[in-house]
Amino acid sequence: MDLNSASTVVLQVLTQATSQDTAVLKPAEEQLKQWETQPGFYSVLLNIFTNHTLDINVRWLAVLYFKHGIDRYWRRVAPHALSEEEKSTLRAGLITNFNEPINQIATQIAVLIAKVARLDCPRQWPELIPTLIESVKVQDDLRQHRALLTFYHVTKTLASKRLAADRKLFYDLTSGIYNFACSLWNHHTDTFLQQIASGNEAAVLSSLERTLLSLKVLRKLTVNGFVEPPKNMEVMGGFLHGIFERLKQFLECSRNIGTDNVCRDRLEKIIILFTKVLLDFLDQHPFSFTPLIQRSLEFSVSYVFTEVGEGITFERFIVQCMNLIKMIVKNYSYKPSKNFEDSSPETLEAHRIKMAFFTHPTLTEICRRLVSHYFLLTEEELTMWEEDPEGFTVEETGGDSWKYSLRPCTEVLFIDIFHEYNQTLTPVLLEMMQTLQGPTNVEDMNALLIKDAVYNAVGLAAFELFDSVDFDQWFKNQLLPELQVTHNRYKPLRRRVIWLIGQWISVKFKSDLRPMLYEAICNLLQDQDLVVRIETATTLKTDQFLPYLETMFTLLFQLLQQVTECDTKMHVLHVLSCVIERVNVQIRPYVGCLVQYLPLLWKQSEEHNMLRCAILTTLIHLVQGLGADSKNLYPFLLPVIQLSTDVSQPPHVYLLEDGLELWLVTLENSPCVTPELLRIFQNMSPLLELSSENLRTCFKIINGYIFLSSTEFLQTYAVGLCQSFCELLQEITTEGQVQVLKVVENALKVNPVLGPQMFQPILPCVFRGIIEGEKYPVVMSTYLGVMGRVLLQNASFFTSLLNEMAHKFNQEMDQLLGNMIEMWVDRMDNITQPERRKLSALALLSLLPSDNSVIQDKFCGIINISVEGLHDVMTEDPETRTYKDCMLMSHHEEPKAMEDEEPPTEQDKRKKMLALKDPVHTVSLQQFIYEKLKAQQEILGEQGFQSLMETVDTEIVTQLQEFLQGF
Repeated sequence: MDLNSASTVVLQVLTQATSQDTAVLKPAEEQLKQWETQPGFYSVLLNIFTNHTLDINVRWLAVLYFKHGIDRYWRRVAPHALSEEEKSTLRAGLITNFNEPINQIATQIAVLIAKVARLDCPRQWPELIPTLIESVKVQDDLRQHRALLTFYHVTKTLASKRLAADRKLFYDLTSGIYNFACSLWNHHTDTFLQQIASGNEAAVLSSLERTLLSLKVLRKLTVNGFVEPPKNMEVMGGFLHGIFERLKQFLECSRNIGTDNVCRDRLEKIIILFTKVLLDFLDQHPFSFTPLIQRSLEFSVSYVFTEVGEGITFERFIVQCMNLIKMIVKNYSYKPSKNFEDSSPETLEAHRIKMAFFTHPTLTEICRRLVSHYFLLTEEELTMWEEDPEGFTVEETGGDSWKYSLRPCTEVLFIDIFHEYNQTLTPVLLEMMQTLQGPTNVEDMNALLIKDAVYNAVGLAAFELFDSVDFDQWFKNQLLPELQVTHNRYKPLRRRVIWLIGQWISVKFKSDLRPMLYEAICNLLQDQDLVVRIETATTLKTDQFLPYLETMFTLLFQLLQQVTECDTKMHVLHVLSCVIERVNVQIRPYVGCLVQYLPLLWKQSEEHNMLRCAILTTLIHLVQGLGADSKNLYPFLLPVIQLSTDVSQPPHVYLLEDGLELWLVTLENSPCVTPELLRIFQNMSPLLELSSENLRTCFKIINGYIFLSSTEFLQTYAVGLCQSFCELLQEITTEGQVQVLKVVENALKVNPVLGPQMFQPILPCVFRGIIEGEKYPVVMSTYLGVMGRVLLQNASFFTSLLNEMAHKFNQEMDQLLGNMIEMWVDRMDNITQPERRKLSALALLSLLPSDNSVIQDKFCGIINISVEGLHDVMTEDPETRTYKDCMLMSHHEEPKAMEDEEPPTEQDKRKKMLALKDPVHTVSLQQFIYEKLKAQQEILGEQGFQSLMETVDTEIVTQLQEFLQGF
């Protein structure tokens, strides 16, 4: 590619590719795609995006194409890989000038240099780091900043590599540049601190930006660049110990800078970055952090729990400090084992420092401040409660929110500190409880909020307070009366008390108090305040409440209709699902209203896939609760399943997993097949092609159809299904192959006539696996199960299969049959399930009586397997001293369901009926052997039969005779 002429052409096409007109844009994109693999294309792109006179949009696009090219074609092993010569030229060109004037493009260039560095530095690009170090020293502000930006992205990328050799390279790099990085950071920091007083905003902002970037570099080097950080004096003494002083300086700066100052945002970012350095270092090097424990705790506690932080701290900083305290308190490395002598000296030292810091006064102050200051509902929260009650309830989320949000962070810290030091803190919390006995004046908002905060603490510490609080008495004398205060200003306490009870129910709560609680819940579900109603609904997830089921379900349903936000509807639906799941079939009389409402909600939630997931979950529990009656839901249910499991529809990305689960429970509870239910199976073939983690559920669904209506199902779908299975068997794991073959085995079991015909293309592979002695026992066991079904239940089909295989192997049928029996006998131990072991015995015995010399030659093996089978299934009656086949089932046997057991599904009933027709459960192995031997004797005569029996080991014959006594 001639660079000059090519640059003109590429520039023209890039310009077209920035057009808003799709007629111009699309051909340009196609042309650029074709050029991606052309030699010299990336050199042209480099010329274009480093030419500052060109249009910004064109240069931006050139950078992006260059970046994608690195991902696709820079590796030597990549198809259409760039030549080493071109890569060398490109590397040199990328670091010639750090003078990009546009910030966004500068960042993209820094990122793509880092991408190249990830692959080539330091071996193919040894000059990169020295060039960057030289460039960050220059006096030109722009060049210095761009070089520092690139230095950060390169460091960040190299630090992220995890292979041992890459980590060794990064350790070597760090040891060479760490002192320079420290001095660079100190220089920019000092410059900023001097300039802050000058009032020159532009200079201050520029200096602050360099301070931030140099600190980012230092963070990556410090955390990821050393095996043993303390061995480098600069790490601990020069940097980490200096962080606390620097933090104080920057916090003082923030005190003097208004919230609207242009520097404010960057200043807060640097303060947070300091705390991130400490948190990361603690996480990666807990024992190296030990010398910093004392200062970290002193610093964090003073700023967060004393007046030192007043007027200086901001929310994100408080969260970070609390996380630092939490990580030190909870750190596993700092916890001695029960026997102190078994602990390492490093652990004991860290534990000693912690214990020395967390004295009784310190812990008491932390606990009191957490509860009385940080747990208080704020003005903003109370305003949100009034103006956006649903938003307020959603704010109270869990997960990882404690890492970033103040309220969850304070609660998690409280739980961890209370757990660690509960002997010290329990009396403190009990004393706070004591001062709050009796009702609180509704006019005293502060007193109401204090009580709310203390109740929050008592709920969070429920497991720790188990032995210290008589909750039942407290519930009757204090909490229940508070729930009955209906004044509007008392609503924070109504909400908190019902939440508190929910926390304690699973810890300590007498059953005879539950009726009082349920009465209160029913009242609160009708509370005038929406937040109180939503919190009350949440409490319902915790317990049984059958006598109040109708009232509660009706009120929950009303709440579901009243709330408008997606997240709140999901929350209430989740509670409803829990209720339905817990009471199961007892929900049937009360679900009419919900059944009518869900189609409307589904329609309204077309743009909200997560709400639709919640609806699917509710439907799953609803179908399980309704059992066979769920057939009445099919007009709504089946289109929902159809949409959720159709991979050609975009929503399947969100809905598929729950949709498949709903499909499965619908089949399991279906009393009979319907054309619509059968039609949905058209979605299955593309699902099997996905070969995703949902395959197991797909196989269960296929089994569901086989059990529900094998003939109709197999006639409609078996050809396509068999083709999908053949493709799957070639590419999935051993476990996956077993799952596929189990489906085939079920089809053969349910429909012995149609099953083998429909899955005929798979059976030669099974036969071959048996003959060749499949090495995986679990696969071999499944092969024998499949072949056992064919041999026992469709002998004529087995003969035709044997004939087909004889042609394929170019062997006589008898010889092939003999080989199969021999391998079957040899690999019988692979079969562990008693049903399959009995099936093998019945299947091989079904070859008798026979005058075939090959079968007679294998007679000994057949009898050996039969006797093994007898040992597996026969139980002796101690009184009559006779044997009985324990696998036989009769129509009269109806096992009694235990009280806490779920009633059988329709599929369970179908499986029971199938078992009552299955030879494994209807044919006595004992009698079958006797009849087959008797028939063999009639063919051969007494003498011939005796000769045949002599081929069997005498010990086996003795055992056989013992089992056959009485015949």
